[in-house]
Amino acid sequence: MKHIKVGDLMTDEVVAVVSATSFKDVAKLLAQHDVSGLPVVDDEDRVVGVVSESDLLIRQAAPVAAASSEASPVAEVTAGEVMSTPAVTIHAEETAADAARLMTRRSVERLPVVDEEERLVGIVTRRDLLRLFLRPDSEIRRRVTDDVLGDTLGVHAEAVEVHVIDGVVTLSGVVDRQSQVPVLIRLVEQLEGVVAVASAVTGRVDDSSLAPRARTPQSMPW
Repeated sequence: MKHIKVGDLMTDEVVAVVSATSFKDVAKLLAQHDVSGLPVVDDEDRVVGVVSESDLLIRQAAPVAAASSEASPVAEVTAGEVMSTPAVTIHAEETAADAARLMTRRSVERLPVVDEEERLVGIVTRRDLLRLFLRPDSEIRRRVTDDVLGDTLGVHAEAVEVHVIDGVVTLSGVVDRQSQVPVLIRLVEQLEGVVAVASAVTGRVDDSSLAPRARTPQSMPW
């Protein structure tokens, strides 16, 4: 079954900085582009870190060495000094669910998207992922009928009625085998944008009793 990929959601026109970019210029870029974080790249566009509003605020709040005349003023601090590293990245072919799990596990709000050579090609944010739950009901219904019923399970569209209201999917109808019903429900629940599934689907043949029985010592050939 098709899943929404990171490449389908990411912003490919990414504002990035290099390690030598000054604190002040990073702050300006964050404000100008209304973003909360920027990837930091090297000379070959490989991601070496991420600098965020939080990184800047932490540095700004840090006490300045009062007795040191060599202490750099805030404006001279660079992105490389305040960035979070190593960067948590993801590849474009990974799924939106993979991205959501990674963001949650690593407690980050954005993921630079990289190619096979770890070069920056885009960025995906929590806001991008949240858009999945605003998918039109018509799009969710199309994915249920085309991707789940048609492509994955090989069920005729007329066999199952699909209604979607505010992300809640209601299924009714008859499929060939009872064993297809839990599979159908599970696949629909996994679709991006689906909030809940209510099913009244039944199977013409109850094939649950046709599962092979466990072999006993008495039935084993010796």
